[in-house]
Amino acid sequence: MRVIVTGGAGFIGSHVADAALERGHEVLVIDDLSGGKRENVPSGARFVQLDIRDGEKLNALVGEFKPDVIAHQAAQTSVSVSTREPIRDAEINILGSIHLANAAVEHGSRLVFASTGGAIYGEVPEGKRAKEGDPTVPLSPYASSKLAFENYLYGYFARERGLKSTVLRYANVYGPRQDPHGEAGVVAIFSQRIKAGQPIAVYAKKEPGDGGCVRDYVFVADVVKANLAAIDGKIERPTMNVATGVAATTKQLADLLLRELGGKVQVNDGPRRAGDLERSVLDPSYFESVVGKPVGIDEGLTKTAQWFAARG
Repeated sequence: MRVIVTGGAGFIGSHVADAALERGHEVLVIDDLSGGKRENVPSGARFVQLDIRDGEKLNALVGEFKPDVIAHQAAQTSVSVSTREPIRDAEINILGSIHLANAAVEHGSRLVFASTGGAIYGEVPEGKRAKEGDPTVPLSPYASSKLAFENYLYGYFARERGLKSTVLRYANVYGPRQDPHGEAGVVAIFSQRIKAGQPIAVYAKKEPGDGGCVRDYVFVADVVKANLAAIDGKIERPTMNVATGVAATTKQLADLLLRELGGKVQVNDGPRRAGDLERSVLDPSYFESVVGKPVGIDEGLTKTAQWFAARG
């Protein structure tokens, strides 16, 4: 099978590319390297540096490679960046994705779309876990742009143009290779700072000192399993949460990483950040029926901390 992985030089995309190669697929990685790193691209994959907003070049490349499946991981991924630069967010996450969908239709490819479960459902009340069929209440430009493209896929591209697609709604993904220097990825940011002996900040859910936002943290290996299932056509529903269903506050996350990395850094209480949800926890029932039980946060953080500890 021929597989294109957009964003394949990034955190999640490079893991997906690795796994697709291990399955024996022929892999083309497309990435503009604005956030990804060339060294993340597996040696067995072909690599082309390209911005998905360049529709003409993107279409030509897809036509040349003729993929069976496109795993679309490329995105503007930061909620905070989206609140400052909503136009840029929409250009990448909506217009760039439409260019890719057009190319998929023209060249007969299926599309696997990396969406967001961690932002798309809005506030998830205490004691609840958001299910795939629950109402979507995007409260940030990032969530809005992801949902907009989902609607393009479910409606126009499916009904009018016959595009077959699978939407994967990721919870908060963490693991090896996550970039600690961006604005997304609290596990990576905390890990790098703890390792360097630098203070970390727990941004507030409502008020400083409240323990921070509540999130569902999913290990990158489970995200890869979901993508492989989608590439192989094993996900029968149009949408699947990729999550653990386990709630954790930012402060709990910090405490776990301090334990794993043996750090004794200062933990500061930060203000609430614009666009941050107070609570986001997803229902993983369908994921578990297809993929199996997800990796627990203790095991996942141990593996992640070991990776960061082993770096230079």
